[in-house]
Amino acid sequence: MVVMRRILVLQIAALGYAFLEQNGVKEIGGVSFRRVRSLFPALTCPVQAMFRTGLPPARNAMFFNGFYEHDLQRPFFWEQSSRLVKGERIWQEYRHNGGKCAMLFWQQSLGEQVDYLLSPAPVHTHGGGMIDAVYAKPADLYDNICSDIGSRFRLHSYWGPLAGLKSSTFIAQATCNLMGRDGAPELIFSYLPHLDYALQKHGPDHSKALRALSELMDLLSEIVSCCSKRGYEFLFFGDYAIGKATRVLFPNRALYLHGLFRARRVKNRLYPDYCSSDAFAVTDHEVAFIYLNNKEKYEKCLEAIRAIDAEISVMEREQMAASGLFADSGPDFIITASPGTWFAYPWWEEPGEAPDFATHVDIHNKPGFDPCELFFGWHPCIISTDTSKVGGTHGHNSEERDVAWATSLDIKAHEFGDIALQLKQYLGGHTA
Repeated sequence: MVVMRRILVLQIAALGYAFLEQNGVKEIGGVSFRRVRSLFPALTCPVQAMFRTGLPPARNAMFFNGFYEHDLQRPFFWEQSSRLVKGERIWQEYRHNGGKCAMLFWQQSLGEQVDYLLSPAPVHTHGGGMIDAVYAKPADLYDNICSDIGSRFRLHSYWGPLAGLKSSTFIAQATCNLMGRDGAPELIFSYLPHLDYALQKHGPDHSKALRALSELMDLLSEIVSCCSKRGYEFLFFGDYAIGKATRVLFPNRALYLHGLFRARRVKNRLYPDYCSSDAFAVTDHEVAFIYLNNKEKYEKCLEAIRAIDAEISVMEREQMAASGLFADSGPDFIITASPGTWFAYPWWEEPGEAPDFATHVDIHNKPGFDPCELFFGWHPCIISTDTSKVGGTHGHNSEERDVAWATSLDIKAHEFGDIALQLKQYLGGHTA
C-alpha cells in the first residue's frame, strides 16, 4: 500500500519578513521563519502562478493580477479560470501516483485539476444584486464543511470596506475541517488574506496592523496543531511584503492629457475607450503595465510616462526578457517608481466625470487594482475614491521587502522559486 506524504501549503497574504522581525515574531510551531526574496512583480496572482508551476510570468502568463486580452481589446482583472495559468502543475506526478490534492481560495482555481476545491463564485443577478456563493468540488463539499464548523463564507469579509479577520477565520476552519474528513486530500493549498487588508488600509506601523498580526499568529497556531493531529507537514509562505504608501501617481491621466488614452463621454462621465486608445496603463499597486495599440506612439508614450515623475523607472522589452517577464501577449513596458509610490488607474480630473464603477466595489471593470475599495466613501453605499487613505502598498521585491516562510519539511531555499521546485521534488516521492 502506498502512503502519500501529507502536506499543507498555506499562502499568507502580505507576510513580510521585516514586519515579523520588527514585531518580535520569530517562529511558528517550533519552526523558525526564514526570509527569501519574492519574485517581481510581487503580486498575488504572479506568485501563486509561479508557485503552482515553478515557471516565471513569461511562461505561466500571469504578469499581474489580471491580463490584457488583445483580441477583445480590454483588460481583465481577477478572472478565475485555471486555464489562464499556463504550464504543468507541480502536483501532476503526485496525483498520478494516487495522491489527492485540494485548493482552497487560491486565485485562478476554477477548473483546476484538483480533487477538492473551494473558491468564491458569487452570482450577479439581473436586477443588479448578488448572491453570495462558493464554488465547490465535490458539489456538496462547501455545505458539508459549513455544517460542521457552524458558519458560512461571506464575500464582504473577503474584500471591500468590511474585509477582515472573518475571512481568514473561515478559511482556516475549513482547511482544518478538510484535513479531518474521510478521504481527506494528502496535499492542500490554502490561503489566509486578512493581514493584507490591515496593512493596505493602515500601513505596517499602525496598531491595527499589529493586531491583525496577533490574530494571524493565533490562527497559525491552531493550524499547526491541526496539522500535528492529522499527520500533515506544513509549508507557510508570504507572497509579498507591504511597505508604507507615501504617494500616488496617475499614469492613465498623463496618457489622457497627451491624447494617447481616450475616453467616451456618456452622460458627462468618462468611460474608457480601449479600442481607439493608442496606449493605456493597467495599474497594480507599485507596478503599472503599459500596452500600446499603436506601436508608432511608443516614444511619445515613454515621454508622457517619464514626465509624470523623475523617479519613474521604465523596464522595456529587453530588460523584461532578461527578467523572465517578456511575452508577445505581455505589456510593452513596465513602470515602477520609488518604494511606497503606487499607481492608481483613474484618467479623469473632475469627480463628476468618474465612471459609475469608480465608487463601487467593482474588481472586474476597473483597469487596475483599486485599494480605495477597502474604504467607505461619503455614503455607506459607495466606496471611497480618496487615494490619500491608502496606508500600504506592494509590488517591489527589494531586500527590504523580503517575504517570510516557514516549513516542517527539509527545504532550504535561496530564491523564491526554489521553494516551489523543492516542494515538487517532495511530491514526486512517496513512502510505502
